[in-house]
Amino acid sequence: MWSRVRRARIVTALVLPSSLFAVPSAYAGLGGAPMTPPADASVSSRTVQPAASAALSVMRSASGAASSSSASASYTVRETTLGNGTVVREYLAADGSVFGIAWRGPQMPDLNEMLGSYFPQYVAGVRAVKAERGGARGPIAVDQSGLVVHSGGHMGAFNGQAWLPPALPAGVSGSDIQ
Repeated sequence: MWSRVRRARIVTALVLPSSLFAVPSAYAGLGGAPMTPPADASVSSRTVQPAASAALSVMRSASGAASSSSASASYTVRETTLGNGTVVREYLAADGSVFGIAWRGPQMPDLNEMLGSYFPQYVAGVRAVKAERGGARGPIAVDQSGLVVHSGGHMGAFNGQAWLPPALPAGVSGSDIQ
């Protein structure tokens, strides 16, 4: 009897710590940190200077004033191509938080993971849109002051965008999230 109890304790001691190191989510959490890409993904990044900030910088330079605010308005676009062919673009603010996400590809990503803490707000918005349509299917557009999500497509070709309007850097609009 002691050997069974001892064996159960050993198995528990070995299994419990390994479950704490589960593979992290493949998707970003809107408003949080960028995703940890899965092993079969390819990742590229680029820094973007919004056009409005660049124009403001030129005007400030011409007037002789400092143009330090243009650097703070830049953001990073990180594109991850998942093994299934779906491409996810994360839009990262200067502090590294995700203010926008766009996706396109043959499989619909898990919006629960991608939208993170904003998912319940999205679900409520989808219910309201479907109630207005009488349950009809079609592209979904949740457009609220704190969250915007556009999602559509069909089997084999899904696409969408989500962003946090209050978190958009200066010179960036929702149409920049593609």
